[in-house]
Amino acid sequence: MKNYVIRKGDTFSSLSKLFKIKNEGTLKTYHNLYCRQEDIMQEPIPGKSILIPQDPQFLLEESKRVKNNSPFLVNHMNSRYNDPGQEKTTLEKDEKKESSHESKYFIVQKGLVQCNQGFKFPKFKVTSHQKHYWNDSEGKADYLAVTEDDLQFDPSVQPFGQCKLKPTSGGYLPCTYIPSGKWQKTYEKVKIMGKSCLTEISELTCCTGGKISIFKHGQQSEVTNIQIGNAQCLEQQIYNPVVNFDEFKEEMEENEADAW
Repeated sequence: MKNYVIRKGDTFSSLSKLFKIKNEGTLKTYHNLYCRQEDIMQEPIPGKSILIPQDPQFLLEESKRVKNNSPFLVNHMNSRYNDPGQEKTTLEKDEKKESSHESKYFIVQKGLVQCNQGFKFPKFKVTSHQKHYWNDSEGKADYLAVTEDDLQFDPSVQPFGQCKLKPTSGGYLPCTYIPSGKWQKTYEKVKIMGKSCLTEISELTCCTGGKISIFKHGQQSEVTNIQIGNAQCLEQQIYNPVVNFDEFKEEMEENEADAW
């Protein structure tokens, strides 16, 4: 991350465009998550410093860079989990609904959520199943796939800290999170045990009035054999002088051959 001193006229929207961040909500949430308690801002304050994320997952160009990188993006998973017996529809509204998930990440248990009325960012607690994972061959609990029925968070008590909808003279009262139904904007083409999976655009409403959305999907990118095969050894040796990339490439090819 880096610091930027806010100027008069700066807004979260203008700063997100300036630093090529996905959207103003991502910038605001990122700053409030990592800054000191006294530096939390609901609007940019001239003269104060704001934390600017530099992690690719928060930037606009992320989807273009990882589009061919991993099988956990929506547009790469349809053929694997789509039910062949499921009836297809040609309604334009359904096509638009599905296209909004394109190139979005599926959510795993260690992903973080945010509430527009809260101050903390809890993780998921998957309770709908204990069998299916995204981007983890070892079956670690952190990578359990999150579905529309997973409504619990870690911590379970006051998961979002204090609630802005409950102001008092002494500050905000604690969060009393109660979900209002299941997650919405789920990816219906991919189901686990009959339940639709969550992606980065999924949303949930709290009975108190807060709107809950995804802050971090929780997955980690992994280098694929295709990327290794296409990599230029000399170029990689410059970036990683300690690693003999020729030997590494040969080893990966041998492992792939053994797998067959």
